This record gives sequence, structure tokens and C-alpha cells, in this order.
Amino acid sequence: MRPHRVFERVLQRDQPGVTLTQDRSSLRSSAGLRYFAKLASSSEGEQYVGEAESLKAIERAAPGLAPKLIDCGIIDTDSKERDSDVGRPYFLSEFKDIGSLSSTAAKVLGRRLATELHTYKSSKGFGFQVPTYCGQTRQDNGWYETWTACFDALVGGLADKLKAQGGYEPLRKQIEEVRERVIPALLDPLIIEPVLLHGDLWSGNTGVDRSTGEPVIFDPSSYFGHNEADLAIGRMFGGIPDSFYSTYHEHLPKSEPREQYALRQELYQLYHYLNHTVLFGGAYAGSARRNMERLLKEIPGR
Repeated sequence: MRPHRVFERVLQRDQPGVTLTQDRSSLRSSAGLRYFAKLASSSEGEQYVGEAESLKAIERAAPGLAPKLIDCGIIDTDSKERDSDVGRPYFLSEFKDIGSLSSTAAKVLGRRLATELHTYKSSKGFGFQVPTYCGQTRQDNGWYETWTACFDALVGGLADKLKAQGGYEPLRKQIEEVRERVIPALLDPLIIEPVLLHGDLWSGNTGVDRSTGEPVIFDPSSYFGHNEADLAIGRMFGGIPDSFYSTYHEHLPKSEPREQYALRQELYQLYHYLNHTVLFGGAYAGSARRNMERLLKEIPGR
């Protein structure tokens, strides 16, 4: 199957005359380079923009840690193959042949996150300039003066989505208690600056470049927040070697108050349990409920 013409047009801006062929899960150019490409329906354009802006930010912060974006845009009348193509979003990045994250590569990943990605700061505050998508869930983003306000908005957005789905009333009541009591209690004491996060750093979004042995992260839903928030989901689902965490904290110690680190990790995991409840329902609602019960027990009301 021949790749859509929009991808050749993008590459021909800098490589006149280049052509593309399909090579299993990638595109291969006549110059011998491989690319990752995708097209979507017009309704998914915002999701592509969020991923593209995330990748651009990661490239500025930690060059080569994620696939480099080539282009992201909308098919117009000049690049269409048929009339129905007009308005469809496209996405093109470099291709990386990615294998499972090894313990050795995990150490390098921990160091690079601690010394590069999580030191790249925003001058605008906490948040991000465009909506991003954690899985299929839209994160509205915007900018906030404090981390407490930013994280509360992220959790509140999930609560709104659960309400829109119908049901979940006891769970939503717990969420409001967490927003009122736990989020301010655990996040207000932090003295931190907004740093760039991957946003969905579970093992399925990490790996090793088979051609170089270097670690790779991909499928980001970035925003600027507390660095520790990027560590939570990896512990939920496993798969990221322990060497990642130990090396990370050798270079970037736990935030003060350090004695609340484990509770903060539980709170940051809550976001992902709630997001999985929005996406999949079922057992994740129970996991979110048990998580909130522990947090509310540790942070009693006045």
C-alpha cells in the first residue's frame, strides 16, 4: 500500500524528489530513512496537536529522548488524495525501532529525566499551552500560578467526565473530599518550580532504541508540573526497572517534606486510577476508591 501523498509533500520541502514506501509499521524514504506516520479523522486533530507540542517540548528539554517530530498538520486541497481527506489531521515523526526497557537503559533514563527533562522549566506557570490527551482523555490544561491549583484542575476534570458518564456518585463524593482535604494538605507545603513532564510515563510508553541501546519515551501527554508526578504511574503497572527510580533520585532527591513522598505518590497515582475509570470503568473504580480511602485516612478532616 502506498503512503498518503501528504507525507511525501512534507518531506520534499527539505528533500526535493524524495519518495516513500510502506515498510511494515513505518515508512521508508528513497534516501533510506524511516518515519512513523499516522492519519486520523477530523475530530482527532486536537489530539495530534497535543502530542506534537509535547514532543517538541521534550526535544528542547532532552534531545533524542523521544522520537523527533517532523510535522503535524491538516490535509488541505493541495495535499488531498480525495475530497474526503480535506480537514483530516496528519502526524509524521522519525521512526525508532523500540524494544523493552532494560535495567541498564532504565538507569540512563532515570538520569536523563532527573538532569534534563525535569530541569526544563516553564516561565508561564504550571500547565501547558494546548490540551493534551492521557490515553483518550482530554486534559484541558491552561496555566496556573500554583501546583495545587493545576493538579486540582486535572483531578476536577476527571470528576466532571465521570459525572457526564452517569453514576459514580459515591466515587465523586470521595473525589471532592480529596480535593478539599488531601490535595491542599500534600501539595501546598511544596516549594517547587514547574518542570516538563511526560505525563503518561508507564512502562508501555518507555523502551530502548534497538539501534543505539539508548532509552526512549513516547506517546506523551505533557504539561509542566511537579517532577514526582511523572514517577507515579510506572509504579502502578510495573515494568519499569527499580534501577530507574534509584538512579533518578541519586540525581534529583525527593521533594521536602520527604516524609510525605509516599503519600504524594499515592495522590499522583489517583489521577491515573481515575483516568482509567473514565476510560475503562470496572475494577479501576475500585482501585481509585481504595486509594482515596487510604489518603483520607492519612489526612483526616478538621
